[in-house]
Amino acid sequence: MRVTAHAKINLTLDVVGEEGGYHALDSLVATIALGDRIVARARTDGRVFVTMHGMGSERIPAGRNNAALAAERFFAAFGGGGADVTVYKRIPIGGGLGGSSADAAGVLNALAKLYAIADMGALKTVADGLGSDTGYLLTGGYARMQGRGERITPLEGLPALHLLIACPRRGVSTPKCFRTYDEQGKTYPPCTERVRAAFAAGDAAGAAGMLGNHLFAAAAACEPGVAEAASALRALAPLGVNMTGSGSASYAVFASAAEADAAARRVQGFRIIRTSTFPLPSVGGKERR
Repeated sequence: MRVTAHAKINLTLDVVGEEGGYHALDSLVATIALGDRIVARARTDGRVFVTMHGMGSERIPAGRNNAALAAERFFAAFGGGGADVTVYKRIPIGGGLGGSSADAAGVLNALAKLYAIADMGALKTVADGLGSDTGYLLTGGYARMQGRGERITPLEGLPALHLLIACPRRGVSTPKCFRTYDEQGKTYPPCTERVRAAFAAGDAAGAAGMLGNHLFAAAAACEPGVAEAASALRALAPLGVNMTGSGSASYAVFASAAEADAAARRVQGFRIIRTSTFPLPSVGGKERR
């Protein structure tokens, strides 16, 4: 069974409080055409093997490999004869693009298809135990994600967005970013609801100009490349620029595919990914360095 595990971007990310010792979030999210490829083959001896390829994933310790943990928890929950799972990575690690969660969700989806598991509620319960984005990434699309990420409200009718993602050379640790956010002690006005309202009113350009992320200053303090990437994108005069997740990647939104393609040729010093919110088959997550 072969599936694509799509990356995501946060169109907004508001830190709105605390729930059970974790930061509570209110975020508009969207999957993008860029994704990792998951291949799962059934076994009959009950054993599970997960192999990672690309983006330095071979260096991730087994205990920190969310794809392997997803496979283990799938069989613990649903049973089955085991599997060989291979993950071919294209989503940069440590960029805030949800790569680890996407892989976990992709493994769950692949194994569910392989073993004919149709109970999406039970599958989401397993996914929610693997990371804040994993339950959402089982289905992806546009959505409002609240709490620790377990409360998902799908959003319909939003337009495809043409994106240019700039990835600094170093990633940002999510726990370190949240610690820095707490240490900074700053508060920011929420933007999720007004961006959602602008999209709902058909004003995609206006919505793009209001994107925001409460973690930006903390991520920039952790890694200088965060602010440099955002600044390089703003110089291209897009509709809007925002950081995704806890960084380190930022993205720019353009009014058309042609404008995004032209802008991609002007950026230097970062890994640049030209993509779109998913699906838009004509783009498909092309990358250059």
